[in-house]
This record gives sequence, C-alpha cells and structure tokens, in this order.
Amino acid sequence: MEDRHGHRISYLRISVTDRCNERCRYCMPVELQEWLPREGVLSYEEILRVAEIGAGLGVRKIRVTGGEPLTRRDVVGFFARLCAIDGIEDVGISTNGTLLANRLPDGRNISEALVDAGVRSANISLDTLDREAYRAATGRDFLDRALAGIDAARGAGFEKVKLNTVLMRGGSEAQLVDLVEFAHRRGLLLRFIELMPVSSGDVLTEANFLSAGAARGLLEEAFGKLEPRPDFRTNGPASYYAVGGRDQLVGFIGAMTNLHFCDSCNKLRLTCDGKLRPCLGSHLEFDLMSEIRRGADDEEIASFIRGVVERKPREHEFRDNYIPGRRMVAIGG
Repeated sequence: MEDRHGHRISYLRISVTDRCNERCRYCMPVELQEWLPREGVLSYEEILRVAEIGAGLGVRKIRVTGGEPLTRRDVVGFFARLCAIDGIEDVGISTNGTLLANRLPDGRNISEALVDAGVRSANISLDTLDREAYRAATGRDFLDRALAGIDAARGAGFEKVKLNTVLMRGGSEAQLVDLVEFAHRRGLLLRFIELMPVSSGDVLTEANFLSAGAARGLLEEAFGKLEPRPDFRTNGPASYYAVGGRDQLVGFIGAMTNLHFCDSCNKLRLTCDGKLRPCLGSHLEFDLMSEIRRGADDEEIASFIRGVVERKPREHEFRDNYIPGRRMVAIGG
C-alpha cells in the first residue's frame, strides 16, 4: 500500500487495551479514567482478522501496545497466534516493563513466554532511574519492577530490547547521563523522545518541553561530541548517534523539531476500540470496528484499509497548535 505522498505502508501498531497499571503524566495524567467496557474493545479474533488482511496488503511488521498490553488477559496466547500469521515478519511489544518479569503458572516469566511465542523485540519505557522521580512521573512506586522487567527481557532472548525515554524539561536533564550509562552497561539501545501533545493540551508547554537537540547538547557536555550515524536505522523515525570511546548508540526521536520527521512514515494505528488512524498527530480516525461487526467480508475490510491509507496526511499536525482529541492511553503508544 502506498498513499498519495509516497508513504509505503508496511507497519501496523495495534493497541489491545486502554488499561494501564501506571499513570504517566504525558499519557494518562489523571488518576480517574473511564475504562472501555469489554464489548467496546476489539476481541483477539477481530484483531487477528485485521492483521491477516493487513498482511495480505503488505503489512510486515506489527507492534502491540496498550495502555499496558500485558494487563490484558491471555495476551501471550494472542501473541503466539499473531506471530503465526503468514506474511508477518516481525512482531514486537511496547511496554512499561513492570510485568515482564512476572511468572506464569508454567514457571516461565512473561518475557520468556513472549519470546517463545515468536515476539522479536521489546520497547520498554524508562524515563528515570531515580525512585522518587519515577514515582512522580508514573504515579506508581514500580521502579524495581521496571528494572526487573528490563533484566528479564535481556535474559529472555529478544532480538532487540530498546529503552524509550520521554524528554521533559525540569526532570530529564538530571537523568540523561545515568540513563546512557545504564543502557551501556546492559547493552541496550536507548532512544530519547520529544514530548508530543498526545493526551491533553496542557501537557506540552514551553516550560516542560525539552528538545532532542538540547538533550543531545547536554550529553555532549558529558561524553564529548556525538557522531551522527545515518547508516544505522531501525523501523521508526529515530536518528542515531555514536557515543565516543565506546560501542554505544543513542537515538533521538524529534517529532516537534525534525521537519522531515514524517518523510519515511510507514505505519497505521489500530486502537483497541477499533479505530484505524493513519497518523498519530492527526484527528483522522475511521471506525473499523463497525465495519467488522456489521459483517463486512475480507475484501470490504481490505478496501476500508486502503481507503484509510489514501487519507494519510503528508505530515503530522503537532506543530500547528494541535489539540488532542483523546488521551494517548486510548490511542496506543
């Protein structure tokens, strides 16, 4: 599939739940949350059907998100079925990591079970290594669980384990060096992500926005000049740099300051309540759940997906005083 602007779509991000065991201020910044009822969330069978049709249209990579995807019951079995779809070459998970070390009745931890199911990569959110800062940022005292989950993922055999850090002025500056050192000791790829207006209009302000360029400058004060590595790419829009004197890369995802951020976008997003979104930074979303539940056949669903691709915008609207329509936890990380 290719849209009007030359974006070739091969990547589908799927949210399986709007529920989360943390309350990160840039995602779900209030404690009170009206969760979707069960019937308002796509069933595993419905999601798998969309994934199979998507594979027939050229989708090759899927990343499963939430909320926190590991809070949904029987999710490991869902991953196994997802990984078995013909044409899907890469399945990953985005998680806060706090459940990855939990044990299943068969003795495996969840990380091991995911790898056994065929999941190739894990993206784990980690904004700080300071307990009090973690509690303030997430609303939960779960730092030890998150660190245990990271170590469980490292030991489980994922092909890739990446750490994602959201940059926030007034908090991130003191954490940057420690996070780089932490990632280096564990051999993990660390990416710093600019804050985006994805939950409420007051999340992104001049007072709390820290640009990728400013974060890079702070790291260069500690480590010396970071060397650009344009030859190194992952599936996302990160720009990578080598840390001098060591075998380590760090990435920067600058949706707000990188004017070419959308040039290579290759993804669609499926929310847990069945909306297909062609762009995170746009209010455009299309009700795929209604099509599925009215009895649309596979070709009608495929036509619907192609129609959404046709409406994919050239670039996001985050730099144009964008006011989010709903919280990030409802869209999928």
